[in-house]
Amino acid sequence: VLSDRETIEGRLRRSGSSIGVQRYRARRLLAGVVGALLGVVIVAVLVARGAPPAVVAIPPIAGLLAAAAVDVLQERRARARAARLVDELPVVLEFLAMSLSAGEGMIDALRRVAAVGRGELAAELGGVVARVAAGGSIVSELRQLSSDLEVPPLQRSLEQLIGALERGAPVAEVLRAQAQDAREDERSRLLEAVGKTEVRMLVPLVLIILPATVILAIWPGILVLRLGF
Repeated sequence: VLSDRETIEGRLRRSGSSIGVQRYRARRLLAGVVGALLGVVIVAVLVARGAPPAVVAIPPIAGLLAAAAVDVLQERRARARAARLVDELPVVLEFLAMSLSAGEGMIDALRRVAAVGRGELAAELGGVVARVAAGGSIVSELRQLSSDLEVPPLQRSLEQLIGALERGAPVAEVLRAQAQDAREDERSRLLEAVGKTEVRMLVPLVLIILPATVILAIWPGILVLRLGF
């Protein structure tokens, strides 16, 4: 009811979860039942205290909110994983460029990254290598990876890599350029995060520290004046 099978599969794929659609739906149903039961307990307590009849709407609302919370948490996991993929992207691209410059082929370079790396992106590239070894095309598998993960920086890099492979362009140079662009994007994100942090720091400064400083500066004088008079 809350989402179709394709949406759930995409959410699970982006978050890197290994559970299936049926198990995810069962988990969401269980959360809804638990939420509804808690709502029933709340209604019983409120009715015992003389609450109006409208409180009977609490259990279904609590059940729906609990079921929707499962989707929200899964989306948060997907966003956190996407952030980790973006953080790992420059290092992986540079490592691939170094492997290609050393004379390895594309598949060998991907296999080396998957064997040496311990991050999310290395694991995804390891899956690409496994599917290519099973008979898939490296271009189609990279394109499918880009479509599944839906991470814009990674999609741009994979599109450039796929284009270089299809045109026969020097892949190592393309990867170095993409790694440099990824680092520039990371630097921009860090500067943006620093700017937001500075704005958030103004909240305690203006609402807590500044009033407390003013009170500490004025209150002794007020006490002295009151004692003097």
